[in-house]
Amino acid sequence: MSFLLRAIASSLVLVSLQSFAQGDPAAGEAKAAICAACHGADGNSAVPNWPKLAGQHQQYLVRQATLIKANARPVPEMMGITPGLTEQDILDISAFYSEQTATGGVADESKVVLGERIYRAGNAESGVPACMSCHGPAGEGNPLSGYPALAGQHAVYTANMLTRFREGENWGEGDDPSQIMNGSAARLTDQEIEAVASYLQGLYLRAE
Repeated sequence: MSFLLRAIASSLVLVSLQSFAQGDPAAGEAKAAICAACHGADGNSAVPNWPKLAGQHQQYLVRQATLIKANARPVPEMMGITPGLTEQDILDISAFYSEQTATGGVADESKVVLGERIYRAGNAESGVPACMSCHGPAGEGNPLSGYPALAGQHAVYTANMLTRFREGENWGEGDDPSQIMNGSAARLTDQEIEAVASYLQGLYLRAE
């Protein structure tokens, strides 16, 4: 199946899942205390290895936490945390983080030209699709299709994830978004990964 058809199919499946109950941000703030050590009290991780969760779409956060709890997405650092979370806990914590304001970062100016080109146009010669086709022109993502917001995310974290997607890591046959990323990242070079990750870290500066 082509990248475009897979993306459309993924969107249709995920749209049908949007009826899940909404979480309680107030309850989530207290429950998120266990997450603060890695992700920060407000979801703005100070450590570049751990993703920022602030401002991320609630649907995406719920999906990822559920995958991690089910061991479909292996995150060793969370193995001692997610088993103790109920479905309501995940909803509440996700709701809390989704309402927080993400802090931005700064892109390496020497990588901006290449990073912006890959993000906005891809690489036609190697078959790399434009990142913004799924993640939006300002890196805002698409909650209805399950595509996360990327603007301001740590470059270290983004580069690590792109490398793992390029190597074929995904979260099972039922998780189309991660499989789409396998195809999207398959032909990225190390230089392109570093450039687009850096560009995304500073994208909030260029989002207006």
